[in-house]
Amino acid sequence: MSAEPRIKGWCPGAWQPMATGDGLLVRVRPRLGQLERGQVLTLCDAAEAYGSGLIELTSRANLQLRGVTEASWPALMETLVAHDLIDADPEAERRPQILLAPGWQAGDDTHKIASALNDRWQELPVVPAKVGIAIDAGKAPVLGDASADFRIERAESGGLLVRADGYSLGTAVDSIDAAVAQLIRLLAWFVESGGWDSKRMRRHHVPLPDWATANARPAATGSQLPLGKYAHGAVYGLPFGRVPARVLRAAVMPADVTALQVTPWRRIWVAGASAEAIDGLISDEQDARLRIDACPGAPYCEQASVATQPLAERLRGVTQGAVHVSGCAKGCARRSSADVCLVGEAGRFNLIVNGRADSTPFKTGLTESEVLDLVRKLRESS
Repeated sequence: MSAEPRIKGWCPGAWQPMATGDGLLVRVRPRLGQLERGQVLTLCDAAEAYGSGLIELTSRANLQLRGVTEASWPALMETLVAHDLIDADPEAERRPQILLAPGWQAGDDTHKIASALNDRWQELPVVPAKVGIAIDAGKAPVLGDASADFRIERAESGGLLVRADGYSLGTAVDSIDAAVAQLIRLLAWFVESGGWDSKRMRRHHVPLPDWATANARPAATGSQLPLGKYAHGAVYGLPFGRVPARVLRAAVMPADVTALQVTPWRRIWVAGASAEAIDGLISDEQDARLRIDACPGAPYCEQASVATQPLAERLRGVTQGAVHVSGCAKGCARRSSADVCLVGEAGRFNLIVNGRADSTPFKTGLTESEVLDLVRKLRESS
């Protein structure tokens, strides 16, 4: 194992941590989107021992530890490898990320497809860092808004289809093995036809090959895992997608808990949980923090000139609709438009109405108090 972290300026991993304002950011990709109870406890212990104790859930259903130092990174990696939280081979991080529809159960189609793909993992080509795969084979697809370049989904006909991002239709397949084979073939085609230049499938302006005819429509979209009790566990929300390790530890401490599944929606599925309220997690579907997107902000991000989290908390009872609070104009926490978007610049906030972080501001140079007053007025006038 190398004693030095390979620090990159984009798409962090575990073997390629990212330097941020509060230290190294180390990202863990849970295999099949799930961690066993013991793995969760180990991850919480590691976050406290080698980092700041803060754990974040990303929009691609990855978990990341903050505040890791270059001195603590080697010991952290030893722990993560020993408990099968990351692959011992750094090259594994160069394979596409796989996102599973949350709530899957052992033996269902989503699990079978992911397992079959995992068995053929070595056949997957090395792809650009942000390329991802979604496996969404429940009765109704739920990952349509999640970032993925290639998808295996439930078709309107009830069968399966393989779909490339940017296309509304996919290619019908007649079995799980056929779906996996088609997906691997599409990934190879993407790389061979210039995918490294376009970086993402949506920007890859090359016609699909003849063998990937778009002829099947996905099934109607399903719900994105509401909070509460389910037959096999309970779903909780993470305020702004982040949680102290002690809170996550409390969620899996009950003896009946067996595992934790991650989602791209700032929600976690705790298998075996009874849905009792947990201090620090969200149990109320109406909690405004579920519709407010806020990046880490200062001092966690070097590019942010403002603290985003305190303002996001204060906005909970002030505004309705979608809200985005961004530390800078990159807008990492939300790519789509929001009813209210606040962007940090030179220590103050710019207000954008019905736009993205890179849209033209309605007002600029606002203090936090001025933001709250103006947002209240906008709400009253609407």
